[in-house]
Amino acid sequence: MASPAPTAAGLHSVFIYGTLMAEEVVRVLLDRAPPSSPAVLHDHRRFSLRGRVYPAILPVRGHAVNGKVLRGLTDRELHVLDMFEDEEYVKTNVEVSLADASGKSLAYAYIWGNQSDPDLYGDWDFEEWRKMHLKDYLEMTQEFMQELGQF
Repeated sequence: MASPAPTAAGLHSVFIYGTLMAEEVVRVLLDRAPPSSPAVLHDHRRFSLRGRVYPAILPVRGHAVNGKVLRGLTDRELHVLDMFEDEEYVKTNVEVSLADASGKSLAYAYIWGNQSDPDLYGDWDFEEWRKMHLKDYLEMTQEFMQELGQF
């Protein structure tokens, strides 16, 4: 898949809308906090997933998902995010509206692959997740990185 709007250095942008909005999680995965901008992905909706603490997004006309765009990701960092995301996500090129500029930007987003998944329900709330699950999620993320480092 071609990179959306790669910079001269071949860096990537990724629209994040769930657990990766917690800078602590990104720092564990990438060992840094890349530059980011608030962004909106139109005609998509963020869902909760029964039995999981992370959300999914799907195309749904008339809805919008607030999130952020991580910018300046290297090929290696993009690969780490690809490995971290569940295999049920499909990395897709999307156009997002940047909240801090009146423009649009191309980025990758991880879209849920099963549009008729019976485990999709309601809306996912970042602040509630942060209060209830961040500590355990950070521990899981650190374990993931230790396992990834063994390959």
